[in-house]
Amino acid sequence: METVALTLALVIVLALFFDFTNGFHDTANAMATPIATGALKPRTAVLIASILNLVGAFLSTEVAKTISGGIIKEDQISSDLFPAIIFAGLIGAITWNMFTWLLGLPSSSSHALFGGLIGATIVGVGYMAIDFSVVMSKVILPAIIAPLTAGIIAFTATKIAYVITRRYDTKPDGRDGFRIGQIFSSSLVALAHGTNDAQKTMGVITLALITAGWQSPDDTDPQTWVIIVCGVTIALGTYMGGWRIIRTLGKGLTDVKPAQGFSAETSTAATILSSSALGFALSTTQVASGSVIGSGLGRRGSIVRWRTVGRILVGWLFTLPAAGAVGAGAAFIVVSLGFWGIVLDTVIAAGIVAALFLRSRRNKVTASNAMSEVAESGTAIKVKRNPPPTRRQRAIAREEARRLAAAEAAARKAAKSGKPSGDGTKGPER
Repeated sequence: METVALTLALVIVLALFFDFTNGFHDTANAMATPIATGALKPRTAVLIASILNLVGAFLSTEVAKTISGGIIKEDQISSDLFPAIIFAGLIGAITWNMFTWLLGLPSSSSHALFGGLIGATIVGVGYMAIDFSVVMSKVILPAIIAPLTAGIIAFTATKIAYVITRRYDTKPDGRDGFRIGQIFSSSLVALAHGTNDAQKTMGVITLALITAGWQSPDDTDPQTWVIIVCGVTIALGTYMGGWRIIRTLGKGLTDVKPAQGFSAETSTAATILSSSALGFALSTTQVASGSVIGSGLGRRGSIVRWRTVGRILVGWLFTLPAAGAVGAGAAFIVVSLGFWGIVLDTVIAAGIVAALFLRSRRNKVTASNAMSEVAESGTAIKVKRNPPPTRRQRAIAREEARRLAAAEAAARKAAKSGKPSGDGTKGPER
């Protein structure tokens, strides 16, 4: 009994650490585009996101129920073994989160968690303990449909925004009103993120409490203290700011303009809130990335960096199996060595996390350089230091050149006629 209690305590601590990594890994989903367009200052943006993530954690528990009473058949697993299996799955999720954060890739924290839990359960118990119908209907299908849906909505919204404001095409600041709109739309995304991603850790902890016999299996709602602790933890992680991933979404996929950013954020928020109400544990990262790509395609003259998109897609494809493989390896150690396997897993995981963190210090990405420099680890995030002028800038330059040419022509004409030129001087005496 003491071993189970200690294992359960370790599971809760590790789940909260995953919640923390989820926070800074997914800050970019809400705040990359307003930071890129200058609608919000970097530190102000992450502060707003952290507060709204905390609020969102209290608005819905449907996603938590999907995890605590859906994907894994807890009745197939003994109460002594299940907390250790969850522990191993969390190690897989955290390892993948840290690795993709180092690379600046906006991968899915949600799928990392699902992959880790599924891999650990298969090794520790067997395939029969996984409800693959739930995995397909509430994880796989939303992962395919949600980014496409968000991208289409963002594409359409961007087209409409530019059609409505076409008269401002030649004005440098004609669409600055969208920056104000971005404050509200990005805040809505942060709120939606709290209603979806914070629930996943709640579901994991609730699942562990149920299997340890500390909560009734007939009640899959997270307890109040679980909601509070998970909400606070993801808010703290969000405030840390995942600046590497913020740079990828803000500058790496396409150069975001205010109208684009507003369209992308509105699309992201609508998709996430709808899925949270239905209990779909989708990836907010995939939704946000799809929205940014869609908005880039919707703005005429915008360039979408498809090489970066391709690398992100590869990361998405590897998330479930890679996290699952790490979770399976951790579960094998636990099953083979029992409690000492948990200790060994803890030491190995701590070493991996520390090594990845120290590696990131070689080329730090912070609020001050997230949008101005390209980190060595983020070669996929290629941003031109001297980007070509936009269509509006070219129009302004042509108009300025036309005015200068007209002024020079007037001066030459005045000089020939002996009349004062535009600068007040007289032409040459005849």
